[in-house]
Amino acid sequence: MKCKRFLSISILGVFLLIGFVYYTTVFIFIEDWVGLQSSAGSLNVIIFTFLVSLCFFSFFVCVLTDPGHVPDSYVPDIEESGVPDEERRKNDHHCIWINNCVGYWNYKAFFTLVLYATIGSIYSTVMIVACSIQKDWEFSERVSFKIFYVTSGVMMVALSLTLGTLLGWHIYLIIHNMTTIEYYEGVRAAWLARKSGQSYRHPFDHGVYKNITLVLGPNMLKWLCPTALSHLKDGLNFPTSRDRL
Repeated sequence: MKCKRFLSISILGVFLLIGFVYYTTVFIFIEDWVGLQSSAGSLNVIIFTFLVSLCFFSFFVCVLTDPGHVPDSYVPDIEESGVPDEERRKNDHHCIWINNCVGYWNYKAFFTLVLYATIGSIYSTVMIVACSIQKDWEFSERVSFKIFYVTSGVMMVALSLTLGTLLGWHIYLIIHNMTTIEYYEGVRAAWLARKSGQSYRHPFDHGVYKNITLVLGPNMLKWLCPTALSHLKDGLNFPTSRDRL
């Protein structure tokens, strides 16, 4: 059963991390900064809770969605298409944090997960900084509490940078319509092409906007919805730039 994927130490670690970040951000930093009963505090709690909810939703979709596989009965026409079977699977990588592979059917959910997690981490970092600036550290707080603030701040900055880097990488992949595997295969193909005096272009690159719609869908209002997948086909055959010639 797909639910068994949640029986993983790495997934438990994700739940604990999200729970820790949410609790400290809301009940310590926002409460300490403006108070949960104030209008500013309530607004920040609503915004942050919404981000965490979107993050959880994308996370569950990532874990529970089959990334897709090539049927045993499928025989590609290699001579006609020139595209190897491995590139047809749109397999990106195996992610231990969702205890699942990232592939054709759950890549969008993975991307939105990274996006919402990055925004949430940056938001939490801003809350820590805002709370730290307005506090009178010289008289009001114990040393242990100061250490907790510094540790939390460093952790959130590191988490924001890590997630932001991952987000930037997958934005790059999306606008070039390639997976992580295809990227490294493309690097090798480009090197071989240069070595033989030829040029190389990723065969599935259709231009930035078209590439985005192939992954996120043609409707911009549904780009950030991880379950809006009506634009996906069978995941076996993909148009190449040569098809337009």
